[in-house]
Amino acid sequence: MRYFLVLTCLCAFSFSSAVQAQKDNSGNVFLINLSYGIQVPGGDLADRFDQNFDAGGGVDFLSKNNLIFGVQANFLFGNDVNTDVLASLRNQDNIIFGDDLSPASVQLRERGLFIGGHVGKLISMDKDNPRSGIRTTIGLGLLQHKIRVQQDPQSFVSLIAGDNKKGFDRLTNGLAITEFIGYQMLARNHRVNFFAGFDFTQAFTQSRRNFDFETMRKDDENRLDLLFGFRIGWTIPIYLGAKDVEIFY
Repeated sequence: MRYFLVLTCLCAFSFSSAVQAQKDNSGNVFLINLSYGIQVPGGDLADRFDQNFDAGGGVDFLSKNNLIFGVQANFLFGNDVNTDVLASLRNQDNIIFGDDLSPASVQLRERGLFIGGHVGKLISMDKDNPRSGIRTTIGLGLLQHKIRVQQDPQSFVSLIAGDNKKGFDRLTNGLAITEFIGYQMLARNHRVNFFAGFDFTQAFTQSRRNFDFETMRKDDENRLDLLFGFRIGWTIPIYLGAKDVEIFY
């Protein structure tokens, strides 16, 4: 009798070990995305800046049919500015003097942002995991960029401070269209969730400043600003009503 009880316990333990719960990633899901990318400018934007980096986040709603509806906000930043908006303040030795008549250290930086929404489709490539495959989206939003004038406070230049700075920063924005194509992975066990791919932006922009101190006039020209980039992101999925599925083997 004792051996029978031991054998029964061993069989019950073995059976319970053979039943494992595998999480389900089907149904509707919210995706919280954090991403980082590198972009190369084109069009009129290439005359002003070289490559920039892009960090941002967003939220997607992924339907049970793999349709994507989302919003995003990205911050653009870079150190390579092709246009010297402070040329009129430099002497023949390329030096800008501060209010105390000592040489000033002034740097030009790129700053910008994109805010918008998008729709798209996740095209499944794996019959065992329909939530992994080709991600395609198209979006609409606002692209804005400017030249940040960054100076050393130890040798202050009041001509490029306060409201005067607006005459040099070339604040520009306008309607933008974006496209993305890449790969998205949402693991069935919810542990590995990411996306990576290429994004493209076409923006129809104008200067938003009333006067430019370098050109001594208002810039009222229409611009076409282009961006081409690669982006990778980490995704936090929040599944709506998903249940565990028992797998026997």
